[in-house]
Amino acid sequence: MQENNYLKSYLNLHFIVFIWGFTAVLGALIKIGDASLVWYRMGFAGIFLLAYLFYKKQSIRLPLKSVVKLVLVGFLIAIHWIYFFKAIKVSNVAITLAMFSMGSFFASILEPLIYKRKVLWYEVLFGLIIVAGLFIIMQVEIKYLEGILYALFSVFVGVLFTLFNGKLIHQHDSTVITVYEFFAGFLFVSVYLLIDDKFDAAFFDLPGTQWLLILVLASICTAYAFTASVQVMKRLSPYTVMLTTNLEPVYGILLAYFIIGEDEKMSMPFYIGSVIILATVILNGVIKNKIKGKLP
Repeated sequence: MQENNYLKSYLNLHFIVFIWGFTAVLGALIKIGDASLVWYRMGFAGIFLLAYLFYKKQSIRLPLKSVVKLVLVGFLIAIHWIYFFKAIKVSNVAITLAMFSMGSFFASILEPLIYKRKVLWYEVLFGLIIVAGLFIIMQVEIKYLEGILYALFSVFVGVLFTLFNGKLIHQHDSTVITVYEFFAGFLFVSVYLLIDDKFDAAFFDLPGTQWLLILVLASICTAYAFTASVQVMKRLSPYTVMLTTNLEPVYGILLAYFIIGEDEKMSMPFYIGSVIILATVILNGVIKNKIKGKLP
């Protein structure tokens, strides 16, 4: 039974990663600023999740100490998403998602520090292989340097909040902590937009198709996917989560090519680097299966 639940969590994680790949496509299709997009995303997603909790008649009360931690994680999530969408808008979906391959390398360094465990040789090895794939991509796509840097900063912050959530999920319900994090991030972005004087009539004057895309982004790609990703961390390690998310470029690049078109077509070395990333994810599964006697 335990092995079946583990497999179910692993397959669910892959479905979530597929949705995240589609999230990047939506980020390219929604024609508003990166901070504004995050404001809509976190605000609507927080409302959807709060309504769900009220429907389930589930209490959202948490100790003040836990609330403070969740607020800080919410700030990190907001920063992560702002730079994620910023990277897409100054480069493209393919470049941004390819940079997320660095997540496993950052995790292999940060997870032992935060979780106080020893460094595993194969985690570092896989991280270095992924860095090699990244350098192959950067060699030929240097014109997207600004987007590459934004994306790398985004993924570094993303690893931080993933690791922190890995601890918090064992203390509280995943939906409850996500609500706190989303509204904290929403508040953070609201203050930023107020200071930048972005709230005006044009901010809310969007075409119907843009509202539809925002709602899909906030509901399916955020409220569901984010909560589900926190939930699977009860059975999967943060490193496995981060390494599996390296499939996000594969899903996202394919979706972007078919939905957006030729603007997402990249050079051959880019795809070679992406294949290296994919092969590393598969190899991780094989080794973890042999070492732990179960699927990663």
